[in-house]
Amino acid sequence: MKNTFYVTPIILSFLVACKGESQQVVSQPAVNAITKAVEIKEEPKPEPMLDTITYNKLIKHISNGDSTGRWPVKHEYPKVGAVLPFNRIISYYGNLYSKQMGILGELPKDSMLKKLQGEVKRWTEADSLMPAIPALHYIAVTAQGSPGAAGKYRLRMPFHQIDTVINWAKKINALVFIDIQVGLSTIQQELPEFEKYLAMPQVHLGIDPEFSMKTGAKPGSVIGTYDAADINYASKYLAEIVKKYDLPPKVLVVHRFTQGMVTNYKQIKLQPEVQIVMDMDGWGAPAKKVNTYRQFIYPQPVQFSGFKLFYKNDTKRVGETKVMQPEALLKLTPKPVYIQYQ
Repeated sequence: MKNTFYVTPIILSFLVACKGESQQVVSQPAVNAITKAVEIKEEPKPEPMLDTITYNKLIKHISNGDSTGRWPVKHEYPKVGAVLPFNRIISYYGNLYSKQMGILGELPKDSMLKKLQGEVKRWTEADSLMPAIPALHYIAVTAQGSPGAAGKYRLRMPFHQIDTVINWAKKINALVFIDIQVGLSTIQQELPEFEKYLAMPQVHLGIDPEFSMKTGAKPGSVIGTYDAADINYASKYLAEIVKKYDLPPKVLVVHRFTQGMVTNYKQIKLQPEVQIVMDMDGWGAPAKKVNTYRQFIYPQPVQFSGFKLFYKNDTKRVGETKVMQPEALLKLTPKPVYIQYQ
């Protein structure tokens, strides 16, 4: 960048003042030389750089001493501004039209945000190396038991509901996740509908294989599935958004609690514009949840891991008095970097 300063007016004023005293005439070439624009070049500002030393330290931290070679997963460094692993994401999940789908939608706004901030505080206290940050994880496309007008067994939420969640998130400087349950539609059909939101730096994506009904079955009758090709499509789409709008990396959360929910995991492609989290999504007693994590998350590493907690299904339905606490989850290998409460 360069700034240009013109000195002509000052010099001419000086010449007029001097002429009355000395009657000397300055030649035109001299005036031209004096009044030539002076260009001052500024040094370009250095490009921001990723703190690779801290990144490596935290990647080792979340691998939790794994000696099998599975964790950490080898990958390129992310673009500058990456959320993971510099922070742990603590999210509240749900839909504003239903009190049954999660804590986001069940509680009034102020009570919900206060409770979320309490969880964030507890996680930061439990693992100070990775400060926790809040997120609101909103189901923007919900699977349905009936076909609907489009025959897709899915319902897209109105944009004003997403706008509401984004505005709520701003009150506590939280991230936002848009979650998609495609039903008999496809991720390729649904994802582009949300470009204007994904173009925002604080908005990320979740996709749910449970409700991806490739066989044509009704959502909820069987558990659905995503192949690596579907996840790669979503990841590539997000990467293009990052490049197009010059954004920090996006986080892509993929829910999982069975073997068949994700196929060909070794073919999932990693790229510096997207950080992929495989989120253990099953409910039940602590032993069952840990076993599911060890069966389907630990032995099939993709990049990062997450863990879902159910305020009701993990307690009342299984005879527990409270959900699993941070101290217990931090003993897992790898340590989850994304925690979702429903």
